[in-house]
Amino acid sequence: MPGAIAVVVVLLLLPVLVCMGSVVIAAVLGAVLNNDAEVRNEGSELLDLNV
Repeated sequence: MPGAIAVVVVLLLLPVLVCMGSVVIAAVLGAVLNNDAEVRNEGSELLDLNV
């Protein structure tokens, strides 16, 4: 019986953990790419228009 409870708990928690992991990866990737774009386009007049 404890094995069945463990399987149910894992099946309920796994999708939540996968989604939260994806959110963290997306946030880190967005921050890194945003910083890279600012460095590559430093001095561009288009950065002043991006508010």
